[in-house]
Amino acid sequence: MPVLNIVLVEPQIPQNTGNVARTCAVTGARLHLVGPMGFAVDDRKLKRAGLDYWPRLDITYYKDRAAFFAANAGPFFYFTSKGLHRHTDLAYPDGAYLLFGSETAGLPEDLLAAHPGQCARIPMRRGERCLNLSNAVAVGVYEALRQWDFAGLESRGQLTGLPWREEV
Repeated sequence: MPVLNIVLVEPQIPQNTGNVARTCAVTGARLHLVGPMGFAVDDRKLKRAGLDYWPRLDITYYKDRAAFFAANAGPFFYFTSKGLHRHTDLAYPDGAYLLFGSETAGLPEDLLAAHPGQCARIPMRRGERCLNLSNAVAVGVYEALRQWDFAGLESRGQLTGLPWREEV
């Protein structure tokens, strides 16, 4: 199964991080949290949003951006409302890191300017700020997984009390 890495750089809202953790748990993506964060990892709101999923996470914490980049080689893709490319126009290889900035500031512009070819924008209406962080992560995760034909994921669900009738 290909490896997908989700990176939150300086997240500020615990509920968003909890929702991202849940997305990572159900898809098998690895979660990387880069500080400083706007909450403690044991925050009640964080745990509540991803409580049932927290033990199943592959999660790594970093003091700051320098520590993250020193420990990881990429390839990196920077999700930003300022991106030059639609997120669906980029190809995400096995081992890709999808980086998302804080809810209040996004990713630092010096980082974006240094990597214009890897800056992904989720299309939206002109003049609007951006999607909620956890929604943006879900869009990015599922585009990468779609490109990989959802490798390793179950694609067909089951009813809990009845069998499916075969389609005619």
